[in-house]
Amino acid sequence: MTAPRFGAVAWHDLTVPDAESLAGFYAKVVGWTVAPVDMGGYSDFEMRDASGGTAAGICHARGTNAKLPPQWLVYIVVPDVREAARRCADLGGTVLDGPRPLAGGTFCAIRDPAGAVAALFEEPRDTGAVASPTSSA
Repeated sequence: MTAPRFGAVAWHDLTVPDAESLAGFYAKVVGWTVAPVDMGGYSDFEMRDASGGTAAGICHARGTNAKLPPQWLVYIVVPDVREAARRCADLGGTVLDGPRPLAGGTFCAIRDPAGAVAALFEEPRDTGAVASPTSSA
């Protein structure tokens, strides 16, 4: 699999105080299958579609995810997260979390000048493979 082009939305996840109940909610509402991901003392969840592929992640607002707001978060691929975070701040946005390592790449969460939140994700440089940011949520 090749890495997505810069600017592509590569992933979606939801970070909430009670990921287990929300994973069950979405499983019943949209038909996803819930697959636990061990986080060392608790589980976050990969939500799998009808073909068994991972559609999204639902994560607890704990540990490295404690700073993330409770909303669906899109991960937009950028060539350089640190530079994109700097530009965000220069243009009136706010960096909410990061930049920090995530899934072999680098991540940060931003709030744009209108108040919308998104994640910026820099793919791992050594493999060229697409990484799922929730794979080490």
